[in-house]
Amino acid sequence: MDKRIQTTIYFLLLFGVSSVDARHIVGGGITYACKGGGNYTFTMKVYRDANGGGAGFDDPASIAIYNCGALIPCNLLSTFDAFQVLNVENDLVTIIQNPVYPCLVIPPNILVEEGIYTFDIFLPLSPESYHIVYQRCCRNNTINNIYNPEDTGASFSIEITPSAQQLCNNSAVFVDFPPTVICAGEPLNYLHNATDVDGDQLVYEFCAPLKGGGPILQGPGTTGCNGVIPSPACPPPFEPVDYILPAYSPIAPLGGVPVITIDPLTGLITGTPDVIGQFVVGVCVYEYRNGQLLSVIRRDFQFNVTSCEATVVADLKKDAVISSKSFLLNSCGENTIQFLNQSYQTQNITGYLWQFNINGITVESSLKDPVITFPGPGQYVGKMIVNPGFNCSDSALIYVNVFPSITADFEFDYDTCVAGNVDFTDLSVSGSGNIISWDWLFEPGGKAASENPSYLYSSPGIKPVSLKVTDINECMDSITKEINWFPVPPVLIIEPSSFLGCEPATIFFNNLSSPIDSTYIIEWHFGDGGTGSAISPSHIYSQPGIFSVSVEITSPIGCTTMASFSNWITIEPSPNAQFSYNPTVITSLDPTVQFIDESTGANRWLWQFDNNGTAKIQNPLFTFPDTGFQTVILTVTHPSGCQDTAMALIDVIPDVRYFMPNAFSPNRDGLNDFFVGNGILVGIKSFEMHIYNRWGELIYESNDPEKGWDGTYAGSNDIAPPGVYTYLLSYMDSRGNTFSLKGFATLVQ
Repeated sequence: MDKRIQTTIYFLLLFGVSSVDARHIVGGGITYACKGGGNYTFTMKVYRDANGGGAGFDDPASIAIYNCGALIPCNLLSTFDAFQVLNVENDLVTIIQNPVYPCLVIPPNILVEEGIYTFDIFLPLSPESYHIVYQRCCRNNTINNIYNPEDTGASFSIEITPSAQQLCNNSAVFVDFPPTVICAGEPLNYLHNATDVDGDQLVYEFCAPLKGGGPILQGPGTTGCNGVIPSPACPPPFEPVDYILPAYSPIAPLGGVPVITIDPLTGLITGTPDVIGQFVVGVCVYEYRNGQLLSVIRRDFQFNVTSCEATVVADLKKDAVISSKSFLLNSCGENTIQFLNQSYQTQNITGYLWQFNINGITVESSLKDPVITFPGPGQYVGKMIVNPGFNCSDSALIYVNVFPSITADFEFDYDTCVAGNVDFTDLSVSGSGNIISWDWLFEPGGKAASENPSYLYSSPGIKPVSLKVTDINECMDSITKEINWFPVPPVLIIEPSSFLGCEPATIFFNNLSSPIDSTYIIEWHFGDGGTGSAISPSHIYSQPGIFSVSVEITSPIGCTTMASFSNWITIEPSPNAQFSYNPTVITSLDPTVQFIDESTGANRWLWQFDNNGTAKIQNPLFTFPDTGFQTVILTVTHPSGCQDTAMALIDVIPDVRYFMPNAFSPNRDGLNDFFVGNGILVGIKSFEMHIYNRWGELIYESNDPEKGWDGTYAGSNDIAPPGVYTYLLSYMDSRGNTFSLKGFATLVQ
C-alpha cells in the first residue's frame, strides 16, 4: 500500500479521570458541503446530557479522515494510516429547548446541550471513499434498550463516495433536533426530515447507531480504540450498538405494541410510546440522484420517554370507570348525593362547573363538592368541567344511578355444648325486591354463597360472622355478628391408644379431640401419681408397672366431658448392654478377637462388627479383615422386647516390619544377587537406605524398600570387592512411628 501524505495534528489529553468521565453522550452526526475544487466544509453536531454528571464537550475534538474502500479495504487500516487527523475546536454550545406540549407538564430535569464543530478540508479526487470520523465514549448508564450503555460509545461518521466527489455533492442536512422529551401514552408526531440543496431524493429509515471508543478511563489506553477518547478516531467499519432483543431492535428502538415507525418518504415519526425510559435511536437518510446512492447521513440520538402530567384533570370519587372521561356513580337508598371532587392539578384549577339534567331541567353548581338532590330512583346524566371557559380545561361525563335501599341482616341457631353445625338464616331486605347474591364469611377460609347455610367450626372461639348481600341493582350492604362457639368434643381421641415400653419411658399423649384450644381447662391423671394440664402433655414413667389414664375437659362456658382408659400403659424393665474383648491390643499380625458379653437382663444378642459382619451368639470370636478403627456395636434384647446398646471403637494396628540379611553374593548367578530386606511392608513410608564402604564412602542409596543393592559402585557396572560394608536405614509406619536400623552387609564372591 502506498503511503499517502498525512497531515497529522498530535495533541496531549491533559484530562484526569473525572474530566473524561463517561455517561454523557446523547447523540450526534456529521454533514458536509462541497465548495468546489476538492474543498469541503464539514459540520459536526454532538449532543450531551448536561444533567448526566459526565464530561463536557471535547475542546478540541480529534477528527480522523480515512481514504479507503474498494481498492484499499478499510478494515486493513490502522490509526497510523489516517489520511488526515484534525484537532477541531468547539464553535458553539447551545441548550436544546425541551418541547412545549399544550396542557401537559413535562419533568424539568432533562437538559440536552448541542456542541457544533465546523472545519474546512481539501480532499483531492480519489477512486476511494473518504470517511470523516469522530468517536467518543460513553452513553448514559440508564438507557433501557441496549446492553452495557455505560461502556458503549458512539462513532459519528460520514462517507464521501467517489461518485459524490466527482459530482461535488452536498449531503442532506437535518432540519431540527428531535424532541428531548416525549410523553408516555401521548401520540408522537415528529417530522424528522432533512433538506438537500441539490434537490436529491431522500429516503428515511430507523437504523442502528454505531459503537465507538470504550470504557478505559486511565493510562495511555484512554486514547486508543477502546479508550474513552480515541485520538485519532479509529477507521471503519464500525459495529452497531447491541440492542436488547427481542424487545428492542434497530427498526423498533422504543419497543411497544404497535412500534413507533418512520415514514420513508417524509421522515415523519409516529406512534404512541408506552414504555417509560431512555432509548438510543438511529435515523439514516439515503440520498439518491437519478437512482444512484450518493451519500448517507446518520443521526444518533436519545429519546427520553417520561410520564407527563396534564395541567388539569377532571376526576371524582366514583364506583366505576366507563372510559377515560366517563364515570359511573351509584347511590343505594340515598336521593341526596354529595359529589367528592378529586380533580388535579389543583394549582392550575381556577373553577368548576357541574351540570345535571333532572327531568328536563338543568341543575348547575360551581362548588368544588356540590350536593345534588334527585327526585327518586332512576338514572341521571351530568357533567363536571374544570376551568370552564379556559384553553386548558378538562371535563368528565357523569352517570348517576339512584337505586332503592338494601339492608343486610341474619340470625343463627346452635347447641352451645354439643359440637355441631351452626344454622344461619338470612333476614336481609331490598327495595328492589330481588337479592341475587349472599357472601358469608364464617372464619378465614370458611365461606358460603347460599341464602341460608350451615357451618361446622373446626376450632372453638368467639367467631365474627359477616354477611354481604347484593341485589339486582348491584347495591350492597353488610353486617357482622359474633358467635360464642365453645362446645366440648363429642368424643375424646387420644394417641397412643395403648403403650408397651421400657423404663424410663417418655410418652407424648397427643390429644386429637375437637373442638378444643388453650381456653379450655384440661385435667390429666397418668396413673402413677402424676398430673398434667396441657392439651397434649408428655409424661415420664420411671418405674415398671401397668397404669390407667384419665382426662377431663371443661369449656370456657362450663360444658364438661371426661374419659378414663384402664390399664392403658405397660412399662417393662430395660436390659443393660456391656461387653469386653481380648486381646485389648490388636494388630494386623493377630487380628482375631474374642468378645465377652457382660450384659444383664438380656436373652438375645446382635453384634455388628463395623461393616464387616454380624453375629447373634453371646460370645463371638471375630477376625478383622482390615486395619484401622472398627466400630463394634452390641444390641441386647430383654424378654419383654426392650433393648439396650453398647459400642466400642477398636483400633486394629497395622504392623510394619523390615528385616535385613547379613550377606549376599552378587555374582549374577541368579541366587542371592541383591542385598535387600523383606518383611511386612504395608503402610511403610519415608524409607531411606545408605550403604558405605570401610572408608565411609557412600556407594549405594535407595528410597524403595523392595529395591536392593546389586553390589556395584554407584554410577558404574563394577562389582565392589568382597568385604564387610555398613548399612543405615530408616522408615516410618502408617501411624507415623520412626524406625532406624544399622548393620553390616558381607559381600562374598
